[in-house]
Amino acid sequence: MSEDSTPLLAIRNLKKYFPIGTGFPPWKPSAHVRAVDDISFRVRSGETLGVVGESGCGKSTMARLLIHLIEPDSGDIIFDGMSIGSRDGLSVRSLRSRMQMVFQDSYASLNPRMPIEDSIAFGPEANGVAHQDALERSIDLMAKVGLEPSMFLRRYPHELSGGQRQRINIARALSIQPQLLVLDEAVSALDKSVEAQVLNLLVDLKDELNLTYIFISHDLNVVRYIADRILVMYLGEIVEYGSVEDVFHTPRHPYTKALLSAQPSMDPDNRRTTAPLSGDPPNPINPPSGCRFHTRCPVAEEACSEKTPQLLSSKTEGHAVACHLVNS
Repeated sequence: MSEDSTPLLAIRNLKKYFPIGTGFPPWKPSAHVRAVDDISFRVRSGETLGVVGESGCGKSTMARLLIHLIEPDSGDIIFDGMSIGSRDGLSVRSLRSRMQMVFQDSYASLNPRMPIEDSIAFGPEANGVAHQDALERSIDLMAKVGLEPSMFLRRYPHELSGGQRQRINIARALSIQPQLLVLDEAVSALDKSVEAQVLNLLVDLKDELNLTYIFISHDLNVVRYIADRILVMYLGEIVEYGSVEDVFHTPRHPYTKALLSAQPSMDPDNRRTTAPLSGDPPNPINPPSGCRFHTRCPVAEEACSEKTPQLLSSKTEGHAVACHLVNS
Protein backbone atom coordinates (compact mmCIF):
# COMPACT_ATOMS: atom_id res chain seq x y z
CA MET A 1 0.00 0.00 0.00
CA SER A 2 1.16 3.48 -0.79
CA GLU A 3 0.28 5.86 2.03
CA ASP A 4 1.51 9.01 3.69
CA SER A 5 4.76 8.49 5.57
CA THR A 6 3.42 10.33 8.62
CA PRO A 7 -0.24 9.35 9.13
CA LEU A 8 -2.23 10.72 12.06
CA LEU A 9 -2.78 7.19 13.37
CA ALA A 10 -0.73 4.07 12.61
CA ILE A 11 -1.64 0.61 13.91
CA ARG A 12 0.99 -2.10 13.79
CA ASN A 13 0.33 -5.78 14.53
CA LEU A 14 -2.43 -5.04 17.04
CA LYS A 15 -3.66 -8.10 18.89
CA LYS A 16 -6.23 -8.78 21.61
CA TYR A 17 -7.20 -12.24 22.90
CA PHE A 18 -9.81 -12.65 25.66
CA PRO A 19 -9.24 -15.59 28.05
CA ILE A 20 -12.22 -17.82 28.75
CA GLY A 21 -12.91 -20.80 30.99
CA THR A 22 -10.73 -22.24 33.70
CA GLY A 23 -7.96 -24.65 32.96
CA PHE A 24 -5.47 -26.29 35.27
CA PRO A 25 -3.98 -24.77 37.31
CA PRO A 26 -7.15 -22.72 38.10
CA TRP A 27 -5.62 -19.37 37.10
CA LYS A 28 -4.75 -20.60 33.63
CA PRO A 29 -7.47 -19.99 30.96
CA SER A 30 -8.56 -22.99 28.93
CA ALA A 31 -8.91 -21.04 25.68
CA HIS A 32 -8.89 -17.55 24.17
CA VAL A 33 -11.26 -15.63 21.94
CA ARG A 34 -9.15 -14.12 19.16
CA ALA A 35 -11.08 -10.85 18.90
CA VAL A 36 -8.40 -8.81 17.10
CA ASP A 37 -5.61 -10.81 15.56
CA ASP A 38 -2.53 -9.02 14.25
CA ILE A 39 -4.01 -6.12 12.28
CA SER A 40 -2.15 -3.14 10.80
CA PHE A 41 -3.47 -0.03 9.06
CA ARG A 42 -3.06 3.75 8.85
CA VAL A 43 -5.42 6.72 9.04
CA ARG A 44 -4.46 9.93 7.28
CA SER A 45 -5.20 13.30 8.83
CA GLY A 46 -8.52 14.71 7.62
CA GLU A 47 -9.92 11.48 6.18
CA THR A 48 -12.76 9.19 7.22
CA LEU A 49 -11.90 5.50 7.47
CA GLY A 50 -14.96 3.25 7.38
CA VAL A 51 -14.75 -0.13 9.13
CA VAL A 52 -17.25 -2.82 8.09
CA GLY A 53 -17.89 -6.49 8.75
CA GLU A 54 -20.36 -8.91 10.31
CA SER A 55 -21.20 -8.82 14.00
CA GLY A 56 -18.42 -10.43 16.02
CA CYS A 57 -15.64 -9.65 13.54
CA GLY A 58 -13.75 -7.44 16.03
CA LYS A 59 -14.78 -3.92 14.97
CA SER A 60 -15.85 -2.66 18.40
CA THR A 61 -12.95 -4.38 20.16
CA MET A 62 -10.58 -2.63 17.78
CA ALA A 63 -12.23 0.72 18.58
CA ARG A 64 -11.80 0.20 22.31
CA LEU A 65 -8.18 -0.78 21.80
CA LEU A 66 -7.50 2.43 19.89
CA ILE A 67 -8.84 4.60 22.69
CA HIS A 68 -7.24 2.34 25.34
CA LEU A 69 -10.49 1.40 27.06
CA ILE A 70 -8.97 -2.07 26.97
CA GLU A 71 -5.27 -2.84 26.81
CA PRO A 72 -3.88 -4.62 23.74
CA ASP A 73 -1.96 -7.86 24.24
CA SER A 74 0.64 -6.75 21.72
CA GLY A 75 1.19 -4.31 18.89
CA ASP A 76 1.78 -0.59 18.56
CA ILE A 77 -0.65 2.33 18.43
CA ILE A 78 1.17 5.39 17.09
CA PHE A 79 -0.65 8.71 17.19
CA ASP A 80 0.85 11.66 15.34
CA GLY A 81 4.25 9.95 15.35
CA MET A 82 4.22 9.09 19.09
CA SER A 83 3.80 5.58 20.46
CA ILE A 84 1.04 5.25 23.07
CA GLY A 85 2.11 4.20 26.54
CA SER A 86 5.85 4.10 25.90
CA ARG A 87 8.28 5.97 28.14
CA ASP A 88 9.13 8.57 25.48
CA GLY A 89 5.73 8.51 23.77
CA LEU A 90 2.21 9.74 24.42
CA SER A 91 0.42 8.93 27.67
CA VAL A 92 -3.10 7.48 27.60
CA ARG A 93 -4.42 10.66 29.24
CA SER A 94 -2.83 12.79 26.53
CA LEU A 95 -4.17 10.42 23.86
CA ARG A 96 -7.73 10.87 25.10
CA SER A 97 -7.43 14.63 24.87
CA ARG A 98 -6.70 14.17 21.16
CA MET A 99 -8.86 11.14 20.36
CA GLN A 100 -12.46 10.65 21.54
CA MET A 101 -15.15 8.04 21.00
CA VAL A 102 -18.89 8.16 20.32
CA PHE A 103 -20.71 4.96 21.29
CA GLN A 104 -23.77 3.25 19.83
CA ASP A 105 -26.02 3.51 22.91
CA SER A 106 -26.72 7.22 23.23
CA TYR A 107 -28.56 6.87 26.55
CA ALA A 108 -26.05 4.65 28.36
CA SER A 109 -23.26 7.04 27.33
CA LEU A 110 -24.72 9.90 29.39
CA ASN A 111 -25.01 10.32 33.15
CA PRO A 112 -28.79 10.27 33.82
CA ARG A 113 -28.38 12.49 36.89
CA MET A 114 -26.34 15.19 35.15
CA PRO A 115 -27.85 18.03 33.07
CA ILE A 116 -26.67 18.20 29.48
CA GLU A 117 -24.71 21.41 30.11
CA ASP A 118 -22.67 19.73 32.85
CA SER A 119 -22.14 16.56 30.81
CA ILE A 120 -20.55 18.53 27.98
CA ALA A 121 -18.51 20.73 30.35
CA PHE A 122 -17.18 17.79 32.39
CA GLY A 123 -14.44 16.82 29.92
CA PRO A 124 -12.91 20.29 29.54
CA GLU A 125 -12.99 20.83 33.33
CA ALA A 126 -11.24 17.49 33.88
CA ASN A 127 -8.54 18.73 31.49
CA GLY A 128 -7.95 21.98 33.37
CA VAL A 129 -10.41 24.38 31.71
CA ALA A 130 -12.04 26.86 34.11
CA HIS A 131 -15.65 26.10 35.03
CA GLN A 132 -17.12 29.19 33.37
CA ASP A 133 -15.07 28.66 30.21
CA ALA A 134 -16.22 25.04 30.07
CA LEU A 135 -19.87 26.11 30.34
CA GLU A 136 -19.38 28.63 27.55
CA ARG A 137 -17.85 25.88 25.44
CA SER A 138 -20.97 23.76 26.15
CA ILE A 139 -23.20 26.51 24.79
CA ASP A 140 -21.08 26.91 21.67
CA LEU A 141 -21.03 23.15 20.97
CA MET A 142 -24.77 22.81 21.53
CA ALA A 143 -25.31 25.33 18.78
CA LYS A 144 -22.78 23.57 16.53
CA VAL A 145 -24.64 20.24 16.77
CA GLY A 146 -27.97 21.91 15.95
CA LEU A 147 -29.61 22.13 19.38
CA GLU A 148 -30.85 25.41 20.81
CA PRO A 149 -28.82 25.95 24.04
CA SER A 150 -31.58 27.83 25.86
CA MET A 151 -33.94 24.88 25.35
CA PHE A 152 -31.63 21.94 26.05
CA LEU A 153 -28.78 22.91 28.38
CA ARG A 154 -30.63 22.20 31.63
CA ARG A 155 -32.46 19.13 30.40
CA TYR A 156 -31.59 15.58 31.44
CA PRO A 157 -30.91 12.66 29.05
CA HIS A 158 -34.35 11.05 29.56
CA GLU A 159 -35.97 14.26 28.29
CA LEU A 160 -34.30 13.97 24.88
CA SER A 161 -34.91 11.80 21.82
CA GLY A 162 -32.33 9.31 20.59
CA GLY A 163 -31.12 11.66 17.86
CA GLN A 164 -30.84 14.57 20.30
CA ARG A 165 -28.87 12.43 22.76
CA GLN A 166 -26.47 11.34 20.02
CA ARG A 167 -25.92 14.99 19.08
CA ILE A 168 -25.09 15.62 22.75
CA ASN A 169 -22.62 12.74 22.72
CA ILE A 170 -20.95 14.20 19.64
CA ALA A 171 -20.78 17.62 21.34
CA ARG A 172 -19.32 16.02 24.46
CA ALA A 173 -16.67 14.21 22.42
CA LEU A 174 -15.77 17.50 20.71
CA SER A 175 -15.65 19.45 23.97
CA ILE A 176 -11.96 18.75 24.56
CA GLN A 177 -11.12 19.62 20.95
CA PRO A 178 -9.80 16.24 19.71
CA GLN A 179 -8.20 15.61 16.35
CA LEU A 180 -9.76 12.19 15.79
CA LEU A 181 -13.21 10.75 16.57
CA VAL A 182 -13.90 7.02 16.72
CA LEU A 183 -17.61 6.51 15.96
CA ASP A 184 -18.72 3.00 16.91
CA GLU A 185 -22.12 2.35 15.27
CA ALA A 186 -22.97 5.94 16.18
CA VAL A 187 -26.07 6.11 13.94
CA SER A 188 -27.25 2.48 13.84
CA ALA A 189 -29.83 2.89 16.64
CA LEU A 190 -31.48 5.90 14.96
CA ASP A 191 -34.37 5.87 12.49
CA LYS A 192 -33.47 6.76 8.93
CA SER A 193 -34.55 10.40 8.92
CA VAL A 194 -32.62 11.15 12.11
CA GLU A 195 -29.68 9.06 10.88
CA ALA A 196 -29.43 11.25 7.78
CA GLN A 197 -29.44 14.40 9.92
CA VAL A 198 -26.65 13.09 12.18
CA LEU A 199 -24.57 11.96 9.18
CA ASN A 200 -24.87 15.39 7.58
CA LEU A 201 -23.91 16.94 10.91
CA LEU A 202 -20.78 14.77 11.08
CA VAL A 203 -19.79 15.76 7.55
CA ASP A 204 -20.25 19.46 8.34
CA LEU A 205 -18.31 19.23 11.63
CA LYS A 206 -15.46 17.38 9.94
CA ASP A 207 -15.02 20.20 7.43
CA GLU A 208 -15.52 22.98 9.97
CA LEU A 209 -13.21 21.59 12.67
CA ASN A 210 -10.73 19.70 10.45
CA LEU A 211 -11.50 16.36 12.10
CA THR A 212 -10.47 12.81 11.27
CA TYR A 213 -12.98 9.96 11.69
CA ILE A 214 -12.87 6.21 12.16
CA PHE A 215 -16.47 5.29 11.36
CA ILE A 216 -17.56 1.76 12.33
CA SER A 217 -20.84 0.48 10.90
CA HIS A 218 -22.60 -2.58 9.52
CA ASP A 219 -24.55 -0.41 7.07
CA LEU A 220 -22.59 -0.30 3.82
CA ASN A 221 -24.68 2.53 2.37
CA VAL A 222 -23.88 4.75 5.34
CA VAL A 223 -20.17 3.94 5.07
CA ARG A 224 -20.23 4.60 1.34
CA TYR A 225 -21.72 8.05 1.99
CA ILE A 226 -19.34 9.21 4.72
CA ALA A 227 -16.04 7.35 4.23
CA ASP A 228 -12.98 8.06 2.09
CA ARG A 229 -11.45 4.61 2.55
CA ILE A 230 -12.83 1.30 3.80
CA LEU A 231 -11.37 -1.46 5.94
CA VAL A 232 -13.18 -4.82 5.81
CA MET A 233 -12.78 -7.16 8.80
CA TYR A 234 -13.55 -10.84 9.11
CA LEU A 235 -13.04 -12.89 12.27
CA GLY A 236 -10.49 -10.51 13.80
CA GLU A 237 -8.45 -9.94 10.62
CA ILE A 238 -8.39 -7.38 7.81
CA VAL A 239 -9.35 -8.96 4.48
CA GLU A 240 -9.59 -5.85 2.27
CA TYR A 241 -8.50 -2.21 2.55
CA GLY A 242 -8.84 0.55 0.00
CA SER A 243 -10.66 3.62 -1.24
CA VAL A 244 -14.46 3.72 -1.35
CA GLU A 245 -14.35 3.67 -5.16
CA ASP A 246 -12.07 0.62 -5.27
CA VAL A 247 -13.90 -1.41 -2.64
CA PHE A 248 -17.43 -0.68 -3.90
CA HIS A 249 -16.79 -0.70 -7.64
CA THR A 250 -14.06 -3.36 -7.90
CA PRO A 251 -14.19 -5.52 -4.73
CA ARG A 252 -11.56 -8.24 -4.86
CA HIS A 253 -12.05 -10.37 -1.75
CA PRO A 254 -14.91 -12.92 -1.91
CA TYR A 255 -16.13 -11.79 1.51
CA THR A 256 -16.34 -8.15 0.41
CA LYS A 257 -18.24 -9.23 -2.70
CA ALA A 258 -20.67 -11.19 -0.52
CA LEU A 259 -21.23 -8.20 1.78
CA LEU A 260 -21.97 -5.93 -1.17
CA SER A 261 -24.27 -8.44 -2.86
CA ALA A 262 -26.25 -8.78 0.39
CA GLN A 263 -27.49 -5.20 0.06
CA PRO A 264 -31.19 -5.10 -0.83
CA SER A 265 -31.94 -4.04 -4.40
CA MET A 266 -34.63 -1.48 -5.29
CA ASP A 267 -35.03 -3.10 -8.71
CA PRO A 268 -37.67 -5.87 -8.53
CA ASP A 269 -36.05 -7.59 -11.52
CA ASN A 270 -32.66 -7.69 -9.82
CA ARG A 271 -33.46 -9.14 -6.42
CA ARG A 272 -31.55 -12.06 -4.96
CA THR A 273 -33.41 -15.29 -4.26
CA THR A 274 -30.49 -17.00 -2.49
CA ALA A 275 -28.27 -15.82 0.34
CA PRO A 276 -24.82 -14.59 -0.80
CA LEU A 277 -23.21 -16.50 2.08
CA SER A 278 -24.20 -19.68 3.84
CA GLY A 279 -23.59 -20.53 7.47
CA ASP A 280 -22.31 -18.47 10.38
CA PRO A 281 -18.76 -17.20 10.94
CA PRO A 282 -16.50 -19.85 12.53
CA ASN A 283 -15.82 -19.91 16.25
CA PRO A 284 -13.22 -17.19 17.10
CA ILE A 285 -11.91 -19.45 19.88
CA ASN A 286 -10.67 -21.95 17.33
CA PRO A 287 -10.64 -20.24 13.91
CA PRO A 288 -9.97 -22.26 10.74
CA SER A 289 -6.44 -22.70 9.53
CA GLY A 290 -5.19 -20.76 6.53
CA CYS A 291 -7.67 -18.19 5.26
CA ARG A 292 -10.37 -17.88 7.90
CA PHE A 293 -13.01 -17.31 5.25
CA HIS A 294 -12.33 -20.50 3.33
CA THR A 295 -15.07 -22.48 5.14
CA ARG A 296 -17.71 -20.16 3.60
CA CYS A 297 -15.94 -19.06 0.43
CA PRO A 298 -17.59 -20.19 -2.84
CA VAL A 299 -14.27 -20.17 -4.73
CA ALA A 300 -11.93 -21.62 -2.08
CA GLU A 301 -9.14 -23.95 -3.17
CA GLU A 302 -6.98 -26.41 -1.25
CA ALA A 303 -4.24 -23.83 -0.59
CA CYS A 304 -6.76 -21.55 1.15
CA SER A 305 -7.05 -23.96 4.09
CA GLU A 306 -3.30 -24.48 4.40
CA LYS A 307 -1.65 -21.06 4.25
CA THR A 308 -2.69 -17.73 5.76
CA PRO A 309 -2.91 -15.05 3.03
CA GLN A 310 -1.04 -11.78 3.45
CA LEU A 311 -2.68 -8.37 3.07
CA LEU A 312 -1.02 -7.22 -0.16
CA SER A 313 -1.66 -4.44 -2.65
CA SER A 314 -3.16 -5.74 -5.86
CA LYS A 315 -3.60 -4.09 -9.26
CA THR A 316 -4.81 -0.76 -7.89
CA GLU A 317 -2.22 1.12 -5.83
CA GLY A 318 -3.38 1.37 -2.22
CA HIS A 319 -6.03 -1.36 -2.64
CA ALA A 320 -4.91 -4.28 -0.47
CA VAL A 321 -6.48 -7.74 -0.30
CA ALA A 322 -5.76 -10.85 1.77
CA CYS A 323 -6.69 -13.57 -0.70
CA HIS A 324 -4.56 -16.27 -2.34
CA LEU A 325 -6.63 -16.22 -5.55
CA VAL A 326 -6.25 -12.46 -5.99
CA ASN A 327 -2.58 -12.19 -5.00
CA SER A 328 -1.33 -15.27 -6.89
